[in-house]
Amino acid sequence: MFDLSGRLAVVIGGGRGIGRAAAEALADQGAKLVVADQSLELLTEAFGAREGVVLRQLDVLDSGQLEALADEFPETDILLHCPAKGARKALVDLSMDEVESVLRLNVTSLWDTIRCFAPAMVSRGRGSIIAFSSIRASVVEPGQGIYAASKGAVSQLVKGFASELSPSGVRVNAIAPGVVETPLTSSLRSNEEWYRAYSEKSALGRWAQPEEMAGAVVYLASDAASYVTGSVLSVDGGWTAIDGRYNPPI
Repeated sequence: MFDLSGRLAVVIGGGRGIGRAAAEALADQGAKLVVADQSLELLTEAFGAREGVVLRQLDVLDSGQLEALADEFPETDILLHCPAKGARKALVDLSMDEVESVLRLNVTSLWDTIRCFAPAMVSRGRGSIIAFSSIRASVVEPGQGIYAASKGAVSQLVKGFASELSPSGVRVNAIAPGVVETPLTSSLRSNEEWYRAYSEKSALGRWAQPEEMAGAVVYLASDAASYVTGSVLSVDGGWTAIDGRYNPPI
């Protein structure tokens, strides 16, 4: 059910972190791989030794470049969108530029990416589109309000696209990670108190590694998820399932 042999997977933002781990997992399951990222250096470092992987430098905020990529690979079966950024600051202290920067990358670029790739998928009557939401779409803490708002928008955008594309055979889903050790979270991990507190918050008592998101990507991309669309799959170590950081005696 998880065999992806013969399918073409396009990974947007696959140069590092979760995107890189997911792209490697898709290739390991037999998918033909196209990996795009803003940094060609990162792509070459990650995938230069892998035979048959197509690398493309891409500015995901440039509609023209997205359209060109979609036109170049009209037989895309799996589309994975990974780029994201945050702005750890009180909502009242954010500038308009900071707000627009987060929303443009996290939300608008996802909409634009799907807009470009979906028509060919619809015409072929199949496809799996996967985005990344977050635990912050469900639970928020001070300083992450705009990031949380953007990830809430991702969850709803996925459901909106699923409602419109799934009747044509194109599934659209999202993954909601918890805290993952990636470049995006490097500032948090550098603070020992934060790192420990975040570890203790999850039921598993630790941060995730990027590779631990890859199984969910493969699942949603594969026939194992053939009846799954419009869903947001939590891969958060139990973060959103348990109540608070204090364990009362039982």
